Amino acid sequence: METSPPLDAPQQTALDQVLAAHAGQAGALLPILHALQDRLGFVPSAALPPIARALNLSRAEVHGVVSFYHHFRTTPPRGRVVQICRAEACRALGAEALWAHAQAAVEAQGRDTLEPAYCLGLCAQSPAGMIGARLHARLTPARLDALLEGDAA
Repeated sequence: METSPPLDAPQQTALDQVLAAHAGQAGALLPILHALQDRLGFVPSAALPPIARALNLSRAEVHGVVSFYHHFRTTPPRGRVVQICRAEACRALGAEALWAHAQAAVEAQGRDTLEPAYCLGLCAQSPAGMIGARLHARLTPARLDALLEGDAA
């Protein structure tokens, strides 16, 4: 079985605070995972056993949820997180070409992380994406390039 590095002090503090905030809450696994990723940018593998203990679940159950949902990452992202919607409405209006362009652009610049998103809620303004915490509608390859370079809002 693969071993993961132990949590560092800030990660442990974040985990302790998140677990305390959700103590006794029914169905707390997803809220805990979301809160931890919001605070750290990822869900460290070393956090899974204490989460499992706190919720009286097996480590496998917690790992299964983390690995099932595309949203959760187990390693820190590089730079900003760039998400391109891959849901049907966006695909119908060019998201596949935008995704291919984004893959090449993010790989070429080498400082950000590209991830798929499966609906950002901007279906009427497709194709959509998110850079960091900011949503962007009606993206084109040129507009995405400008956003990645920080030239456009």
